[in-house]
Amino acid sequence: MQSLVPFHTFGTPATAKMIVEFTTIETLQSAWHQAKENNQPVLFLGQGSNVLFVRDVFNGTVLVNRLMGIAHKQDDDFHYLHVSAGENWHKLVAWSLEQGIGGLENLALIPGCAGSAPVQNIGAYGVEFKDVCDYVDVLDLAKGAQFRLSNAACCFGYRESIFKTKYKGDFIVTAVGLKLAKAWKPVLKYGSLAEFDPSAVSAKQVFDEVCAVRRAKLPDPKEFGNAGSFFKNPVVTGRQFKDLQAEYPSIPNYPQQDGFVKLAAGWLIDQCHLKGYQIGGAAVHEKQALVLVNKVNATGSDVVELAHRVRQAVAAKFDVYLSPEVRFIGEHGEINAENAIS
Repeated sequence: MQSLVPFHTFGTPATAKMIVEFTTIETLQSAWHQAKENNQPVLFLGQGSNVLFVRDVFNGTVLVNRLMGIAHKQDDDFHYLHVSAGENWHKLVAWSLEQGIGGLENLALIPGCAGSAPVQNIGAYGVEFKDVCDYVDVLDLAKGAQFRLSNAACCFGYRESIFKTKYKGDFIVTAVGLKLAKAWKPVLKYGSLAEFDPSAVSAKQVFDEVCAVRRAKLPDPKEFGNAGSFFKNPVVTGRQFKDLQAEYPSIPNYPQQDGFVKLAAGWLIDQCHLKGYQIGGAAVHEKQALVLVNKVNATGSDVVELAHRVRQAVAAKFDVYLSPEVRFIGEHGEINAENAIS
């Protein structure tokens, strides 16, 4: 058995039968076929920044994506980036700004690699991956065939995509294509970004502000293991929101186009006075209630129990049920995270 601790940011104890870091498609296919021949489950990881191992053993092979490379081309109106899936996402954002390419700055400091971005449809400060995605390249390991999906074919939703349904399992993202307009327009809807003058602000200023805010609120995984935002921001009906707003006039809210309203999960948890609340070695972060941390030698079970308690507390106070954004990995593969904390 090999330790998984260096390969996921929560840092909870876990091992796997085999860990293979691949830098080529050929190595990936070979390792995958070997695992299948041994009747082992397979787990794909990038930087392990959005997973929780709920058991101390993954009884299979972990394939770690290290496909690297960025290609840039342009026309009169757009920059086009072809990004290999193993590239660090934040470094990509910083690199794009160094090249004078705007459009990714709101997504700064989101942990993980480029190949994970479409799976989760990552988002922050009013921008989601779907807003900048041109295409996604996918490898069907069972057939040994690669294919390309357009933005529309990815079926993007809030922290959702076709890679969590139809193309889950023996499919892996190998590269993403990004399309960024040269006529850059800032997105300044959320938080302190709203204080900027849209006619004067630069993409670099937005980037710097997003980084400053995230660093002030979010713990460094090297200090306290974590997977960033642990819960999705819940979406409620307009009627349910009106009832909540009548009782809590200051409740943060983000109306959606379909009449539903998105709430801030961190605010809901904070109203339950759970910052610092701890079970075993796992705790709710003291500065950002949306983040659960490995405070001191936490196990996966500690984190699951803590998430359960947080979900129950929010449900009891607001009748709103939180769902994990983090993927839960059991002994044989991914499990239903919401069921695990219900």
